[in-house]
Amino acid sequence: MTALPDPGVTRRGAQAVAAALLLLVLAGCASEPPPAWTRRPVPAAASAQHEAADRWPGANGVIAGRHERLLVYVPGGGDTLEGIAARFYGSAADAWRIAEANAAGWSPPSEGYPLVVPLVDTNPLGVDAEGAQLVPVLTYHRFGPRASKMTVTPAQFEAQLQWLARERFSVVRLSDLGEFLAGRRALPGRSVVITVDDGYNSFHRYAFPLLLRYGVPATMFVYTDFVGAGDALSWAQLRELAASGLVDVQAHSKSHRNLAQREPGETDDAYLRSIEIELRAPRAEIERRLADEGVRVRQFAYPFGDANQAVLDTMRRLGYEIGATVDPGGNAFFAHPLMLRRTMIFGDHDLDAFAARVATRLPVTTP
Repeated sequence: MTALPDPGVTRRGAQAVAAALLLLVLAGCASEPPPAWTRRPVPAAASAQHEAADRWPGANGVIAGRHERLLVYVPGGGDTLEGIAARFYGSAADAWRIAEANAAGWSPPSEGYPLVVPLVDTNPLGVDAEGAQLVPVLTYHRFGPRASKMTVTPAQFEAQLQWLARERFSVVRLSDLGEFLAGRRALPGRSVVITVDDGYNSFHRYAFPLLLRYGVPATMFVYTDFVGAGDALSWAQLRELAASGLVDVQAHSKSHRNLAQREPGETDDAYLRSIEIELRAPRAEIERRLADEGVRVRQFAYPFGDANQAVLDTMRRLGYEIGATVDPGGNAFFAHPLMLRRTMIFGDHDLDAFAARVATRLPVTTP
């Protein structure tokens, strides 16, 4: 159990403790520096002219020592992890970096008790002695007032978002997962991605308001022949989703045919031409229709979750960066970016069943 600091310790004394801690940390770093490829700068560290405490509500302590890899910060009264993250990273959303670097985790910082603030990502792959980080990608289809196999109610979806927040999960974008798989970006230890397939307008009516309320991002995969037909989203609705900054609109093919299966009597050439159209046409139309929102389509969800080598070869040639299946499970650093696992969330799942599908660690097994 970690002892709390003596309330009688002065700010100067706390700085001395933090400085000593910094020296010990740096001495350890100097003895065996990590390889250069692990030293990734964290996003947008605050510049020197913004060091004044009054510019950062919730970050009014002092810096006891600094190094290119980390600094030691002594919190002041009223400090929060979010405020400290905003001061040094430029974003309160990066508070997880400080929480995971300190044994206190997400506990509110104690005045005068030193905190390590990492300035580089030293473990972008999420691997440690106990195992590897997994990033689950959750997949929804329909939303509505009555639950069914493929329909999740607003109450269920809100309970799931609340559970993720309560359990300190970070909902990240699918593009963030791509950066993680490329070794370019560390993600919070409890990261999860939300995706929605097909493009039913029930998403706009029932799920989108909840994403706005909780500030949660999601990816909407649409097949373009469906847009504007029947109970599908319209292009106007898709523009609204994209303009929100929370919903990434990406491709789910043109017609939703199974790309890994040939039609009866389809020749080799006809099959390859069809794959080309199913991958190229939706990207072109989505980018044209949503140009004012700056949408770029580089992610694709395979209809029925199926792909084969011809599909993967075409994906690479057309410049797609992420391909998503519906094979359940999480994604470790070695996951194939064009064959990402995704876990289906159904309307007959209770909250315990939902929680069981959000595993974020792949433990090391001992032979």
